Amino acid sequence: MNPIARRIRVTGIVQGVGFRPFVWRLAQELKLTGWVRNDAEGVEIAAEGATTQVDALLQRLRAEAPPLARVDSVHANDAAPVGQAEFSIVESAGGALSTTAIGPDVAVCGGCLAELFEPADRRWRHAFITCTHCGPRYTVTRALPYDRPQTSLAPFPLCPECASEYGSPADRRFHAETTCCPLCGPRLSLIDGQGQAIAGDPIAETLRLLQSGAIVAIKGLGGFHLACDARNGEAVAQLRWRKNREEKPFAVMTANVASLAPYARSSQKEQALLESRERPVVLLRAQPDCAAALPGVAPGLIWLGAMLPTTPIHFLLFHDAAGRPSGNHWLAAPQAMVLVMTSANPADEPIVRTGAEALTRLAGIADAILDHDREIVCRCDDSVMRILDQRPQFIRRSRGYSSAAIRLPQTGPSLLAFGAHLKSSVCVTRGNEAFLSPHIGDLDNAATCDFFDETVERMLDLLEVKPAIVAHDLHPDYYSTRAAIAFAARHGLPTVAVAHHHAHIAAVCAEHGWRGPLLGLALDGVGLGPDGAAWGGELLKVDGAQCARLGHLRPLPLPGGDRAAREPWRMAAAVLHEQGRNVEISAHIPEAGAGIVANMLERNTNCPRTSSMGRVFDAATGLLGLCSHMKYEAQAAILLEQAATRHIEVHGWPPALDNGWIIDRKGQLDLLPLLASLDGAADVDQAAARFHATLVAALTDWVERAAKASGITTPAWGGGCFHNALLSVHLRQSLEQRGITVLAPVRLSPGDAGIALGQAWVAIESLES
Repeated sequence: MNPIARRIRVTGIVQGVGFRPFVWRLAQELKLTGWVRNDAEGVEIAAEGATTQVDALLQRLRAEAPPLARVDSVHANDAAPVGQAEFSIVESAGGALSTTAIGPDVAVCGGCLAELFEPADRRWRHAFITCTHCGPRYTVTRALPYDRPQTSLAPFPLCPECASEYGSPADRRFHAETTCCPLCGPRLSLIDGQGQAIAGDPIAETLRLLQSGAIVAIKGLGGFHLACDARNGEAVAQLRWRKNREEKPFAVMTANVASLAPYARSSQKEQALLESRERPVVLLRAQPDCAAALPGVAPGLIWLGAMLPTTPIHFLLFHDAAGRPSGNHWLAAPQAMVLVMTSANPADEPIVRTGAEALTRLAGIADAILDHDREIVCRCDDSVMRILDQRPQFIRRSRGYSSAAIRLPQTGPSLLAFGAHLKSSVCVTRGNEAFLSPHIGDLDNAATCDFFDETVERMLDLLEVKPAIVAHDLHPDYYSTRAAIAFAARHGLPTVAVAHHHAHIAAVCAEHGWRGPLLGLALDGVGLGPDGAAWGGELLKVDGAQCARLGHLRPLPLPGGDRAAREPWRMAAAVLHEQGRNVEISAHIPEAGAGIVANMLERNTNCPRTSSMGRVFDAATGLLGLCSHMKYEAQAAILLEQAATRHIEVHGWPPALDNGWIIDRKGQLDLLPLLASLDGAADVDQAAARFHATLVAALTDWVERAAKASGITTPAWGGGCFHNALLSVHLRQSLEQRGITVLAPVRLSPGDAGIALGQAWVAIESLES
């Protein structure tokens, strides 16, 4: 039988994940000759051999791909045989990128952990152990194709033993670009807050400092964490004071799920998410005595954000705390140490990336800095997730996930979308893929705006994209909008302005590949509407680039403007005013400024109106006395949700309030009757539960009426209010009971982090309309 030859193109996440060694091993097994290489499009293969064997290679490329790989396509073309004697891995080829992508940063794999804690292994306690199945990718890569010279490992030439592993096709580190060992790899260093070296083993000394109550900045994959002993109330209080973080909860890290059990409950799905290679922070239900055991970590909350070790440095700290046992049996046993692990940054600024930054930006915050000389090329904060109704939901999509493309249903010109003002992210499209940046943050300070600009350039350079169109928010004063317009002007590009709530729903359309009309339920804090008003509780008809407002919440006044979004008592006063009870505000609300606010409402002075659902939650919280002044974003809504949760866990889901809402002929949903029912409630938790039950019933009625009137039976939802578990779970169930299936965000947060994808989708659709 004459041999055949094929040129094979594989696209997807196929660089830096052991794909070429995988192909080499398949070729050896199938007795094929030829070669495999990385190039700008992904992986290219030249294979020669028997027809059945070449066909088997094509089938197995997808079916047996390495664990970190994502194969998007496999295409094969006939080629002329050249009669090569063997199969080899050859030098990477250059060229313009079109389909390849870099993989995400993932946690240490089981194989590396076994070596890390085996005293006889040459990588015993090596803080940078990695292989083709684990470790950094996105945060160490400068450019594609993904080869060592293009990463921050380039300054570390391989020693003979590592070079032998790197060149051995049978080895787990065959062409592992980040591989190294204690002889040739990066080095740890520990310095105090003044930059002076601290003598001794950096890991052992870091542990000593943590156990003594110190705050240590620890370099991770995408930036530094600030760590302290979570069981030490004084250390936690000191971290709060230094970081100016009065009440916002911290995340904690434990050695394993067993170590977390005394502090939080976790289901099988939550445990799987905690132990996943992406290692997000997972929001869990706290144990009853968690607040006493971890004083000040999550003050006043019944939830706890928790994560497991991600990097070898994390594992080594827990190994030292366990007494440095031999082997890895200890990894499954409960360990006593619990660490606060929070992003290392001054309040609201980007995460610290370099040791030099740490010395200046963390001055007065960190007592010591555990650093190393492997550069973090780009910042990438922790991802945050929770399980809702047996489904994972993103609260923040970043490390471990941000480099993964979202497939679009069609190919088009490249677009650059600049996203929202809060929880900012950037989106770049290339062909039929959309790439969202890691979490950037709120564009309220110069440091974050600089990071935003840096991220735009980084994504365009890494993906080698020259956008044809720029999309941005309608709001003219947002930094993201000004940056988009300036970028477009510099490059001579057209711009597309997209309304905030249209973008929320369009992001869901993009993720699900939905092309056609649907209903959009957009519920959030605020976004500029096309009419120049502050929107936030919207029922829309969305059809690609077209968006029509079918209805909205009854607008409420914002006494004091944006200040009302931070002080829920003002929204409570607004509700009393809307009920015709303005004269009762001063006596009813124990705030020094209540009389002034009552007068503002009476005169309609600095009281712009908003249809925001977020402000409805604030009003409910203020009326129930759960929160009068917020110390962090969404605190009021969180406290309202947890009050309801406490009641529901004991008594179940309550009935909705009769006559708790009104829907008029213009599609306006009036929740004032529901809000009025909360005033003077004797059982606050019960009232909070009833609020949620009635809100779900009202929204169900609203969507169902719109579906019947429009003939559109598929709704999509988006907006930060859908982080509320009670709202999301019960509204989905209520609609499904009526035969209405909802499209909801899956691979994105429902909040503003997904806005950039929605902007890009609207811009794409506008080209075809």
